[in-house]
Amino acid sequence: QALLVESGGGSVQAGGSMRLSCKVSGRPFATTAMAWFRRAPGKERDFVAVIGWSSSNTIYSDSVKGRFTVSRDNAKNMAYLDMNNLQPEDTAVYYCAGSHWAGLPSTLEAFDYWGQGTQVTVPS
Repeated sequence: QALLVESGGGSVQAGGSMRLSCKVSGRPFATTAMAWFRRAPGKERDFVAVIGWSSSNTIYSDSVKGRFTVSRDNAKNMAYLDMNNLQPEDTAVYYCAGSHWAGLPSTLEAFDYWGQGTQVTVPS
């Protein structure tokens, strides 16, 4: 059974930066596509970014493209989400997720493993 644990959330002023981390255990990390989703207050869980088995393959949602960067360190079983120029609309609970698919999945249904979520707040 895979275990995903996020860390790094908190509150940051608009325009600031933050890094989220996700530690994965219990399954082969090198063959797990890793993604970040977020759930804003009153909204559904939305796709943010995904990184494939190869660190060179990534996809971002339009709302974060150019501001957020997803990365992974296979030696440490870690995935990261670096967030720059954060805005109030980025306020949400952020979840990391893992999938056994070899491509770049971006739908909720494609992900088998989920973290507990970490709150990111950008006051307006």
